[in-house]
Amino acid sequence: MAKDLHAETETHDARSRLVSAGLRLFAEKGYEGASTREICEAAGVNISAIRYYFGDKAGLYRAAFTEPMGESACGTNIAAYADLPLPEVLHRFFAEFLEPLKKGEELGLVMKLHFREMIEPTGAWQQEIDAEIKPQHDGLVALLQAHLGLDRADDDLHRLAFSITGMAVHFYIGQDIIAVVSPPLLNTPAAVDTLAERLAGYAVSMINGEAARRTRLAELASR
Repeated sequence: MAKDLHAETETHDARSRLVSAGLRLFAEKGYEGASTREICEAAGVNISAIRYYFGDKAGLYRAAFTEPMGESACGTNIAAYADLPLPEVLHRFFAEFLEPLKKGEELGLVMKLHFREMIEPTGAWQQEIDAEIKPQHDGLVALLQAHLGLDRADDDLHRLAFSITGMAVHFYIGQDIIAVVSPPLLNTPAAVDTLAERLAGYAVSMINGEAARRTRLAELASR
């Protein structure tokens, strides 16, 4: 039993080291520039380990692209708690969305890799959009549609959903600027938790504003 546990721990550690080394080298050199040999040397594993754990270099790249962000980085399952009061749903949404901001230096490498992927695409972003980002957006749109009592999701509802998510996204892509302009906003886990709470409040105001706008339009149309 102890021997099996030790082997399982070694396997997990080797895989984790490969993901960490891959993240750093892919972020620095890109998919083509980072060789499997130097990744394995940095991780302290045999060259065959990539095939064993990930199938190939592309599999390792996908793992480095997605896994460091955590299991719920972009896959927040809004439907799981959509029956809660709206402020609570939004608080949970932002808390899960912003959780990776607590990772510090590792998150910086993730963002660097994501930016590089936009310039040197491998298809990882499209997979991320299909598997994580679009389902998350659709879930938020469905929540807003139900809350506003709409028969269908129109363009303005999608604008609202993207605007709500965009508030959180800004703190990812602008973290270097925020660190200079106002460091306390992201420099501790507690600060990230406070940010999630505040963004939930801002989002409620945005939704209420959209509801009021639609009410005014309906009143004008009925005159």
